[in-house]
Amino acid sequence: MQIRSFALCAVLGSTCFMLQAQVKKPASAKPKIIIDSAAAKRDSIWSSTIKDKKKIGGLFTLYQDTVTGTLQLYIKKDQVGKEFIYQSFSLGGPGSLFLNQNMLRETWVFKIRKTYNRLDFMRCNTNFYYDPGNAVSKAANVDVSDAVFYADKVVAEDSLGYLVNADGLFIGEKLDPVKPNFPPNIPPGVLFNVGSLVPDKSGYEKIRSFPENTDVIVSLAYDNPAPMNYGDKSITDARYVRVKMQHSFIEMPQNDYKPRFDDPRIGFFTQEQDDMTSTKATPYHDLINRWNLVKKDPNAAISEPVKPIVWWVENTTPVELRQVILDAGNKWNLAFEKAGFKNAVVMKLMPDTATWDPADIRYNVIRWVSSDLGYAIGPSFVNPRTGEILGSDITIDYGFMGGIDREQDLFKPTGFPALSRKEMLPANVRNHFMGCDMLKGLQMQYGAGVAMVECFDTAPEELVTLKEQFFTELVLHEMGHTMGLNHNMKSSQMLSPAELNDKSITRKYGVTGSVMDYSTVNAALDRSKQGDYYTTVPGPYDDWAIEYGYRQFTPAEENAGLQKILSRSTEPKLIFGNDADIAFPGGGIDPRVTTWDMSNDMVTYSANRFQLVNELMGKVKDKYAVPGASYASMRRSYNMLFGQRYSMALPLAMYVGGVYVDRSFVGQDASAVPFTPVPADYQKKAMEVLNTYVFAPAAFDADTYLIPYLQMQRRGYNFFGNPEDPKPDKNVFFLQTAVLEEILDASTLARANRTTLYGNTYAPANILNDLTANIFDADLKGDVNLYRQNLQTAYVTMLAKIINKGDDYDDASKAAALGAIKNVKDKLAKAAAGNEQTKAHRANLQFLIDKALVIK
Repeated sequence: MQIRSFALCAVLGSTCFMLQAQVKKPASAKPKIIIDSAAAKRDSIWSSTIKDKKKIGGLFTLYQDTVTGTLQLYIKKDQVGKEFIYQSFSLGGPGSLFLNQNMLRETWVFKIRKTYNRLDFMRCNTNFYYDPGNAVSKAANVDVSDAVFYADKVVAEDSLGYLVNADGLFIGEKLDPVKPNFPPNIPPGVLFNVGSLVPDKSGYEKIRSFPENTDVIVSLAYDNPAPMNYGDKSITDARYVRVKMQHSFIEMPQNDYKPRFDDPRIGFFTQEQDDMTSTKATPYHDLINRWNLVKKDPNAAISEPVKPIVWWVENTTPVELRQVILDAGNKWNLAFEKAGFKNAVVMKLMPDTATWDPADIRYNVIRWVSSDLGYAIGPSFVNPRTGEILGSDITIDYGFMGGIDREQDLFKPTGFPALSRKEMLPANVRNHFMGCDMLKGLQMQYGAGVAMVECFDTAPEELVTLKEQFFTELVLHEMGHTMGLNHNMKSSQMLSPAELNDKSITRKYGVTGSVMDYSTVNAALDRSKQGDYYTTVPGPYDDWAIEYGYRQFTPAEENAGLQKILSRSTEPKLIFGNDADIAFPGGGIDPRVTTWDMSNDMVTYSANRFQLVNELMGKVKDKYAVPGASYASMRRSYNMLFGQRYSMALPLAMYVGGVYVDRSFVGQDASAVPFTPVPADYQKKAMEVLNTYVFAPAAFDADTYLIPYLQMQRRGYNFFGNPEDPKPDKNVFFLQTAVLEEILDASTLARANRTTLYGNTYAPANILNDLTANIFDADLKGDVNLYRQNLQTAYVTMLAKIINKGDDYDDASKAAALGAIKNVKDKLAKAAAGNEQTKAHRANLQFLIDKALVIK
């Protein structure tokens, strides 16, 4: 027996001694009980810590004190060191800081590390890629600085995990800072400031934990005892502001999803990564955002997906629009069929009896709100490691139903990035900037469309068509974002002005080549030729982009298959340019990439639209000055139509000094050249249209009879300290100077000079000669009206600034400005006397010119 025990010891180690003890101990002996005092103490601490606390189980388990609300987070030991995804949402707060409902904010990867008796929550850097086959990958991220955003001591543990206090993590700004970091150059009070976080007034709204995600919704209180900006009407009291936020911890997907790489010829949202093991000129490892669609039958040409993209139309949706929204969403299946999927998108209506919460990230929801902002957003959240879209929500503001009538938004270049205030936003808000001005512009386009249809006394069914087409395009657009597509602001170039009125074309291809554009309402001057007002189907570009993003290939066929798709980028209907390409001074240079333009001939289209607006102005009073009502409705319709002039004038002005950009690859099209100056004759035609409808003395004569009737409806004391008389001179001045600022911008004139080196013949001297003639010649022999006085003064002032303070201008542009101001001086010397106001005006111009020409 002793020999067998020794042999067993060699195999089973310490178990051997237990056998020996059993052999040797007397039969009457009792087993000795060994107490692990450390384990017992641990269990005791654990039991007392979670006693009387509510347990919320799921991906992460949470324990909440039922009396104080204090929250503790349980981390399993096998979760330590693993990566998770963090996603934040704002669920309500000041819209000026982009904290309104359903704004997706931060998405990043984090992991939890145990350091002795402490847990560290670390944000992971996903900016770099290392090819595992390259030896350099062994030194991956050695110089990347760790970011520990939260750390706390372990308060208790059991055999499977650790418990830490979570109030400091969620009731604070460790995750996604709500309070903006205002730029130092912004004067106090310019932007609304929520103040300082008050943890004692903050708390938890709702806590949900599911197998794949944990959501913590908090209500954060901010106090600002002495606010310098009281915000808009949505702010109840600027001293005390609450912001509702959702923090979601999501399990890192473990699946067979295969990422797809980005290409500059097509527009997807991406996860940008630098390939640190590449020596290419473009060491990019950028992955597009897309859903993980997989065919049920990989061998079928068209197959249903294993898991479709399911959308719920929330029960907040206006009843009369529910079917329109459902039908619009289903139209995306037309594009997915071309990529090999049937019923890839499934649309459902959320019943009033639903027990699930639309804020639950497991549900993709189209929801409606009614706010003071006027917006629509279609964000999605992704796995930053792969680009796989994990979920999405769309929010549409009910304000679209009535257009927009806020005075501060009506007479400014709404929706154009050149003149937005994005640069004033705090640094940690810029990432959440959703193009609010563009959304205001979209509202104005719809409001103008309504005014156009109503002024022509068309049948009520026509207004229904306009509304349904508008919301169809809007939903298609926002859903396109959730499919991974970014904007295509060049797609409005697809059709000619004549083709835009041909429904046999637009019902097949759309009014624009992509629903991802921001298009003006397509209204015809000749009502007998009226076509579709908006795009109602995914366009050719959308079909092409979805095919690139979602068509399945075998590993051996994928590269060739994708290259074949991309080789079509030179087809006219697939023209593409996104937000980074939008033409504006100091930014994009291709005038075809912009908002609110339409057709491949903007000169012709804009001239027709200007004529349409002028004709409709003559109908506004008869249509909207209704007996028994104020003039508010008439004034709003006038404002909507006036705004259409911005939609035409600013895109048209970008053709002056513009450059056509082609992003096709070498060898793809033998005739393609990356940069081609806009032909000089087309630039001149653009200037002629601007002169006729923006600068000429009679440009706004159609509005004249309306001016005495442009009365706002008084509400309380809303005119206190603000004279209520109409100010058409200011409205016109803002439009004219916006156009001048585009043409006379330093970057525009420098580019006009630079492009003379490769084909442009319309140099700044030519541009300024034409501008000077347009702004002065028509009234040199008579009186100058107020519109022209303001325009001429602004022009001379701008020229003087270029000459004397134009540090940003190149020498050739300064020379052109000097020649132009001398030309003005010569013209004034030959001008007729005019009336007394005209004499005073011209004397002032002479004074400004003489002052500018003084050598300093």
